[in-house]
Amino acid sequence: MRDSLIQFAPALPEIFVLAMVSLILVIDAAVDDGKRTIAYVLSLVTLAGAAFLTVRDFSTMPVLALGGLFIDDPLADVLKLFLYLTVAAVLVYSRDYLRERGLYKGEFFVLSLFALLGMMVMVSASHFLTLYLGLELLSLSLYAMVALQRDSSMATEAAMKYFVLGALASGMLLYGMSMVYGVTGSLALGDMAQMLSDGTDLRIPLVFGIVFIVAGVAFKLGAVPFHMWVPDVYHGAPTAMTLFIGSAPKIAAFAFAVRILGQGLESQVAEWRDMLVILAVLSMAVGNIAAIAQSNLKRMFAYSTISHMGFMLLGILAGSQSGYGSAMFYVLVYALMSLGGFGMILLLSRAGFEADQLDDFRGLNRRSPWLAFLMLLLMFSMAGIPPAVGFYAKLAVLQAVVEIGYVWLAVVAVLLSLVGAFYYLRIVKLMYFDAPHDTAPIVASPDARLIMSANGLAILALGILPQPLMAICVHAIGASF
Repeated sequence: MRDSLIQFAPALPEIFVLAMVSLILVIDAAVDDGKRTIAYVLSLVTLAGAAFLTVRDFSTMPVLALGGLFIDDPLADVLKLFLYLTVAAVLVYSRDYLRERGLYKGEFFVLSLFALLGMMVMVSASHFLTLYLGLELLSLSLYAMVALQRDSSMATEAAMKYFVLGALASGMLLYGMSMVYGVTGSLALGDMAQMLSDGTDLRIPLVFGIVFIVAGVAFKLGAVPFHMWVPDVYHGAPTAMTLFIGSAPKIAAFAFAVRILGQGLESQVAEWRDMLVILAVLSMAVGNIAAIAQSNLKRMFAYSTISHMGFMLLGILAGSQSGYGSAMFYVLVYALMSLGGFGMILLLSRAGFEADQLDDFRGLNRRSPWLAFLMLLLMFSMAGIPPAVGFYAKLAVLQAVVEIGYVWLAVVAVLLSLVGAFYYLRIVKLMYFDAPHDTAPIVASPDARLIMSANGLAILALGILPQPLMAICVHAIGASF
């Protein structure tokens, strides 16, 4: 009996989150609409409790549990802590927005925590089955979140597109996993890596399996040519849901890609590297060029996301510990930037008004110099302009690419990054040099303003001192691989 309980110890944060979600479901069903704050507070308590358990049992070396289905290692623990922080910021940013639109319900908090649970399972998966179960738990929660605003035709359409294309991607992923299983005879990533390193005669089925797996991973990241869902979902979903989709799941998608490609298929790096090169170049090109033509800020950020995922893929395709570490640093920084960008839209929105057009940011410096300064930091970071941390994040992945001899790829990335700087700096120009169209006072709760200030200043602080976070990322990768 004791040995059985010990097996579950590495998964204690996941068990705690599941138990708390069940409790929130029961309590939310018993209270009336005026007491939805209980679900909000309990959600934050859940995140704090999970963070406490993760820190208390922080793993210094990989520990397999649950019959090899689950792994607790420094990579998983670091990513989980950032997931808790990201989801907590989403909840704080979204509270006023949800309340003004009649969406401040237990469903949002329950779906957010279920999505978090799926992400936690993904980052700790050491088996194809666990990876897929975590991915589907996350995906099903996101589909429901996008459609949560039932009277919005745009949200319903976005949810249908997301669901249909997500089902297609899941099918491709499963097909690829089945082909790799047919070659190796195992679904465990560790066993699979060992068998493939010993060599196999079934090269063609293995390559086809890798192609389908990379396609599935690219869809979850929103990389070109599997990006068609990103602009429509970002635009159609309520901004609070877009904020969630655009931040935390990207961290889980990075873990998903690194677990499969960097651990399970590490010996086949020559097979999947060229595919990632194509995906990265297309994502950076299409994302940055298409974003220029957007007048809706959510759609612009959607194409921006596509280009940023292309940059993150540069680190992964390096196939080295420094490359994985730089990609991890990049995705954490991107989550922070995405939180700030969509969080600013939420802060400027009010009942009956969505601040999601570029023109809504005209003259923001006259209305609120502090918020304009924070938005400037976020735009500088996304564009890769020092001293914001986005510059160092891009520099790190470019160094990883140069180390493997792909200098031309680094040059292409730099040129496309210059293209992307245009639409970010356009927002800065609107804020500081144009007259405001809207002179209504900006009403935001003190906690949302505080989190936004911390978010923007973190972008600046990490840009000045990026070494501690980079060291954490490299150590987590080195201790887990």
